[in-house]
Amino acid sequence: MALVEINFDGIIGPSHNYAGLSIGNLASSYNAGAPSHPKAAALQGIEKMRTNLRLGLAQGFFVPLDRPNQNWLAGLSTDMQSAEPHIRAAAFSASAMWAANAATVSPAPDTADGKCHVSVANLITMPHRTHEWPGTLAQLKLAFANEQHFAVHGPVPAPFGDEGAANFMRLCTTHSDAGVEIFVYGKTGGLFPARQHIEASKAIARTHRLDPAKTLFVQQSEMAIAAGAFHNDVVAVANAYVLFTHEQAFESSDKTYADVKRLMPETEIIIVPADRVSLADAIQSYLFNAQLVTLPDGGMALILPSEAQEKVRVWGWLTEMVADNGPIRKLVPVDVRQSMANGGGPACLRLRVVADPATVDPRFIADEAKLNAIAEVVNAYWPETIAPDQVGDPDLLDKVRLARLALLEATYLVSLA
Repeated sequence: MALVEINFDGIIGPSHNYAGLSIGNLASSYNAGAPSHPKAAALQGIEKMRTNLRLGLAQGFFVPLDRPNQNWLAGLSTDMQSAEPHIRAAAFSASAMWAANAATVSPAPDTADGKCHVSVANLITMPHRTHEWPGTLAQLKLAFANEQHFAVHGPVPAPFGDEGAANFMRLCTTHSDAGVEIFVYGKTGGLFPARQHIEASKAIARTHRLDPAKTLFVQQSEMAIAAGAFHNDVVAVANAYVLFTHEQAFESSDKTYADVKRLMPETEIIIVPADRVSLADAIQSYLFNAQLVTLPDGGMALILPSEAQEKVRVWGWLTEMVADNGPIRKLVPVDVRQSMANGGGPACLRLRVVADPATVDPRFIADEAKLNAIAEVVNAYWPETIAPDQVGDPDLLDKVRLARLALLEATYLVSLA
């Protein structure tokens, strides 16, 4: 069985808007109240998936969740017409587009039973995300229904917050080899909440039947969280035998590096020094919220937001790194500005699953023809613009529901309606 890394991107939903609901996410807060452009956002995400395919990477997708979430509103004894504005915005949020928060995934080579384990994230720290997991879990169970190869799990119970793969890294020689799994948790971040609880990470490691000797629990830097690194993937990313990290990503950096080297001596740790790229520049450019991927020829590429090119110090350091002939040989800027304005870069938009694509429900696997069909639906049905005062407008709500249904029909996923 050929195991490869499949990137499952969240298709940006027709309710994409800037409500500024994510405390500690500076871009989300800064752009709160601005008009959004759902059609442009979704097309940008589709184009990123095309870029991955053209690089020779395996690509999948998840569809948007039903919005507004009427069941959640009913549980609060309200509806979109009578709900307070912040509740209405939370029910309408398209935040499930950031598939890195959908789940934590442990590939089959790492688990005691030889299955790929997938645990849906509870996302309990932010109200607008707490109601995502049932819809996400329904997709995970459908995409990974082959019980010979996958085990899909429900969320960690409250009060332990879990935000999925955005706080998880895996190191390995190749994707098919047993690896070292790194769970990054937070304790505090000044004015901003630490979103990943260590008890949630430990519970997932037990659920996934990981080898404790090959599992690390690492504290995220309090300084990084306070600076706006609300998830670890804003300041560090790993792929195969490479850990690419900001100098100030972890609370105990030296110990973290030593533990990584002890468990996997061949790891190459690339540290971006703070005196070259500040935390502020790293967070504003989303330098680390990039897809670090292995190309078919064995080299690595960094698929990063085009904003990284606009920061002179960031782009200068990156071009120097590539010129040094290290493991990362290629920089691939992509335009995901609509997602970036809401606080999510290329890495936020994807969930990495190491598996044989043949074992995944083929409806969730992308190719050029399927992306063309999805783009046609987006062009026909997604709103051009959503202004803040439109959230709750009955005509917009109908348009959003019809848009999602058209997409489900085009992808043969109407069972998720």
